[in-house]
Amino acid sequence: VSVVSIMADMMMRGALFGGALRGGDDDEGPGGGAFSMALGIAAMIAVPIVASMIQMAVSRRREYLADATGVMTTRYPEGLASALEKIRDGGSHLKRANASTAHLFISNPLSGKSLASLFSTHPPVDDRIGRIRNMSEHI
Repeated sequence: VSVVSIMADMMMRGALFGGALRGGDDDEGPGGGAFSMALGIAAMIAVPIVASMIQMAVSRRREYLADATGVMTTRYPEGLASALEKIRDGGSHLKRANASTAHLFISNPLSGKSLASLFSTHPPVDDRIGRIRNMSEHI
C-alpha cells in the first residue's frame, strides 16, 4: 500500500510540477501534460480507496487468525463459538457508530452489507463461528 501511495504521489507531483515523469523535455505533443495531470488526479483519488480496502482486508484476516489462536490456546472451540453467538445475538450494532473506532469492537458495530463489507474491519460473525466450528473437527 505504501509503495502504491508513493507512486501515486510521484505521478501527481510530476503532473503538477512537470518534468519529473517526462524527463524535462516538452516533446510529448498536444495533450501530453493534460494526460499526465488526469492520471495523477485519478491516482490521487483511487489510491486512498484501494489502500483502505487492503487495510480492512488485513484487519479481517487478523480477526480470523485471532480466532484460530484462541481455539489453539483454549482447545475449546465450542466455547469461543458460543461466546461469538452471544455477542451476535446481544445486539452489538450501535444506532450511532463511528467508523474510526470500529476496529476496537469484537464484532462490527456498523450495520450494512454489500459494498460496505469491503471497508469493514471485522468479518461477519456467522463466518467466524462457522470457521471456529470447522476447526473443532480438526483438533
